[in-house]
Amino acid sequence: MAKLIYDGICSLDGFTADAHGNFDFAMPDAEVHRFVNDYSRSIRTYLFGRRMYEVMTFWNSVDEETELPDYIKEYTSVWRAADKIVYTRTLTEPAGPRTRFERRFDVATIKDMKAASDHDIGIGGPTLASHALRAGLVDEVRMLISPIILGAGLHMFPADVRHTLKLIDERRFAGGVVYLSYAVTG
Repeated sequence: MAKLIYDGICSLDGFTADAHGNFDFAMPDAEVHRFVNDYSRSIRTYLFGRRMYEVMTFWNSVDEETELPDYIKEYTSVWRAADKIVYTRTLTEPAGPRTRFERRFDVATIKDMKAASDHDIGIGGPTLASHALRAGLVDEVRMLISPIILGAGLHMFPADVRHTLKLIDERRFAGGVVYLSYAVTG
């Protein structure tokens, strides 16, 4: 059975975007980006809401000939190899291959997907992830915590959810980012 993994980059006070919707504080440096590349390889299917998908479509536009750091090009291949399921009521045309749209988040469908999959499934974006957290579908939470306090914005977790977690991995990076990975135990 596959795990549903919620991963995100947030501020120390738990926001994925500031009060104006900006997330420039979360741009990973080379060390963090390479780490993300490595753990993203196990995920072959991503679940996204519309906004997160629109942000991530950048990776469809990266050209092999463009002068970019190796770790950026490396993530491009990871992104392109994965299937993307986007939950949206407004988008009609995928911005790239291996993408399909769903009009609603269905708990039974996600349970079936987890049971049938031989690889882990990622869920990105706090709005969509809140539905999965409320339904008890998330098996693991991976957080990259940036050394900044934003004070307000879009929170990584919904206010009305409580889960018990077990720390399964951690790492500190030279730039001050801290990685934490938790199994959801109850």
